[in-house]
Amino acid sequence: MLQIPMWKRVLIWSICALALLFAIPNLFYDRVERHNDAVAMIEAGQGDAAMQDARAAWPFFLPSFLVNLGLDLRGGAHLLAEVRVSEVYADRIDGMWPSVRDRLRDDRDVVGAVRRIPSDDPGELRVRITNTDAIDEAASFVRELAQPTQSISGFSQARDLEVRVEGEDIVVTLSEAERVATDERTMRLSLEIIRRRVDEAGTREPTIQRQGSDRILIQVPGIGSAEELKELIGTTARLTFHPVVNVTSNPDQVPEPRQVIYPSIDEPGSYYILEQTPVVTGEQLVDAQPGMDQNNRPAVNFRFNPAGGRAFGIYTAENIGNPFAIVLDGEVISAPVIQSHIPGGSGIITGRFTVEETSQLAVLLRAGALPAEMDFLEERTVGPELGQDSIDAGRIAAMVAMVAVLGFMLASYGIFGIIANIALLLNISMIFALLSLIGATLTLPGIAGIVLTIGMAVDATVLIFERIREEMRTAKGPARAIELGYDKALSAILDANITTFITALILFAMGSGPVRGFAITLGLGILTSVFTALMVTRLMMVIYFERRRPKTLAI
Repeated sequence: MLQIPMWKRVLIWSICALALLFAIPNLFYDRVERHNDAVAMIEAGQGDAAMQDARAAWPFFLPSFLVNLGLDLRGGAHLLAEVRVSEVYADRIDGMWPSVRDRLRDDRDVVGAVRRIPSDDPGELRVRITNTDAIDEAASFVRELAQPTQSISGFSQARDLEVRVEGEDIVVTLSEAERVATDERTMRLSLEIIRRRVDEAGTREPTIQRQGSDRILIQVPGIGSAEELKELIGTTARLTFHPVVNVTSNPDQVPEPRQVIYPSIDEPGSYYILEQTPVVTGEQLVDAQPGMDQNNRPAVNFRFNPAGGRAFGIYTAENIGNPFAIVLDGEVISAPVIQSHIPGGSGIITGRFTVEETSQLAVLLRAGALPAEMDFLEERTVGPELGQDSIDAGRIAAMVAMVAVLGFMLASYGIFGIIANIALLLNISMIFALLSLIGATLTLPGIAGIVLTIGMAVDATVLIFERIREEMRTAKGPARAIELGYDKALSAILDANITTFITALILFAMGSGPVRGFAITLGLGILTSVFTALMVTRLMMVIYFERRRPKTLAI
């Protein structure tokens, strides 16, 4: 019998209504986008009157989910960066020197005095002892410092250090296994920090992917230029806090061992000689926010974790009246004199900052320091005009396809063509509603997937209508013909769409970037087209039959 239970009718219409509700915000894209930005800014405590107006421009009771536009539609910046992974080797080896020195000092009676020899290779540590007869024994002492290599999957049997004797020198380097593990950790950390920095800046749907062993692809829609993106993610942002030894105007002055000399960022020609070992580092920061100092100048407020706060508090208590240098990427940005004990692990960074610079510095500090610098091999800015051209081209293609299909269905199937056309419009609404809900990014290939879906949705409806026509030719009644038409078309529709859906899944799993965008819209389009072809059109035909009770079907 040609009947559909009431609960199923309510469910079908409810799904259609929700699809329209969640798709509508995309018709008012700019207004809803300004509303969403204003809500985010107000929740962050940075709203003003303009933000309040933008928030009120879209009713609060309506959904405000939007389809994210990709780089080719919205415009933005494209970067291909190469991470200098070898720089991390030098930092690791340099950090080994105190441990090597202390270990050999424990057996000073055997090895004699210990000193570090300069090396042309920053990735190796050369140590010389005065008792060269005990150099092999000294090397064995240094080997005791080697630890099992830690990879992503856990600890391995290999050791992290290689220690050898070359003439009168003991040479310490990272082992090959440790270099591989270090490269992997450096790339993963770089990806995570870049992602945090881009997310902190409030950009939408960036593409951040590893390419090869030491390269990272970064595509951020909506950002003004590639230079702006480079400034955001290319800064190392390594923050350290050092005791000040002296101040000089001679940049060539050689500091004492375990001391460094850094220029002042605020005072040209002034250089600070600092203790090399920092009291606390930026890795111990848990928060950094832009703010104002006591003189109402832009500054950055920061807060340490318990360990950093304890070290900071102890140092400030013991060094009241002494200057304390705040160093960012090898430059002293501030060197205040400690006026009193600072418990609680919070402080403020002052300098000749603008409001924008304090906001950017706070973002960089919250995201953490990059483990190594990067070289940008490709940089490209996709202008909004090009993105708008893509949108216009895609919109024209979709409209032409839509009008052609609607006209064909109306001419071929009359009133039933209207039913098919309504189902097709609901199908498009469902695709945009799902894309908005899951936060997917729509790219130009994604628009191609939607246009392809339009054709596939009509194909299923045509298959059903042709089966109904065949049943009508066998002199069956309209109700029986509709029922048999849907039953006989079901297997063919499911077979065709299941195979295409599997293809979309494979494309999504194996592809990346635009290929995934195409796979997402194609996969979602298959699900919605099957639903509208089998459920929505059938419900509308049943309603038509119940109201008109036709003796025959003009199909």
